[in-house]
Amino acid sequence: MKRILITGGAGFVGSHLIGRLLEEGHEVICLDNYFTGSKKNILPFMDHPYFELVRHDVTEPYYAEVDEIYNLACPASPVHYQYNPIKTIKTSVMGAINMLGLAKRVKARILQASTSEVYGDPSVHPQPESYWGNVNPLGLRSCYDEGKRCAETLFMDYHNQNHVDVKIIRIFNTYGSNMNPNDGRVVSNFIVQALKGEDITIFGDGTQTRSFQYVDDLVEGMIRMMQTGKEFQGPVNLGNPNEFTMLELATAVLEVTGSSSKLIFKPLPQDDPKQRQPDISLAKEKLNGWEPKIQLREGLEKTVGYFDALLSETASKKAVSV
Repeated sequence: MKRILITGGAGFVGSHLIGRLLEEGHEVICLDNYFTGSKKNILPFMDHPYFELVRHDVTEPYYAEVDEIYNLACPASPVHYQYNPIKTIKTSVMGAINMLGLAKRVKARILQASTSEVYGDPSVHPQPESYWGNVNPLGLRSCYDEGKRCAETLFMDYHNQNHVDVKIIRIFNTYGSNMNPNDGRVVSNFIVQALKGEDITIFGDGTQTRSFQYVDDLVEGMIRMMQTGKEFQGPVNLGNPNEFTMLELATAVLEVTGSSSKLIFKPLPQDDPKQRQPDISLAKEKLNGWEPKIQLREGLEKTVGYFDALLSETASKKAVSV
């Protein structure tokens, strides 16, 4: 048994990671300030004897005796991280400093959940870890992109200067249950709009591409990365290399939901990447052959089931209140 701290544990990815670690018999401390996380995501764990919940903001120091730290705390969708950009970059930078300081003091291994956004609007395709990126430091997305890039720098500096045992992953588009229906990410947007019978909003002409990874595959990759030897710090890409256009994704969502929603097109937001596809050669090599197992159609069916139940529950509560 290990004692494991997860910052941002009440979020979409964090809640899945908690479930997996508890299943494996570990003790888990969930740290969250609920800016984007939800208590509902962690309700299933509240009576678990090895689960502990702490309301805390990672921009402030936190002290605990732990063996491992997963640093996931940061709003990850454009709607949320652009709502308060100063808070977003403080969460990435100050959160990294505070958690690295904790890891240094208690000699814990620490994993940074970085992002494919460090590549910006890439001029190299697909993106290997060796690519330095094409990021606008002054744009609307900069608070997130540059915050995560700075966090990676801090992790490597703490490793090189203070010998902290660090791991860095770069997460590509991930989806699944426990996503916030209003978080503005493309998969949840399309599914919610389709289930409600609303027009599906596509930004640009729909030819821009993304690679979509189901959350269970991501969690498996995170745990494998945490288990690698001290000689490997990363970064390592965790994503699904199968690439889809927004039009292909919208079509798949319509097929899975059986919706008759129409497609509408709006201007592409500033600095929105035209392409995003991970090169996962390094992950396969270093993480015992890791690669995504759940492909888009199967993952969409699981996710649509979650959102369908969530929207039905919300509708029932509104009907009762009326």
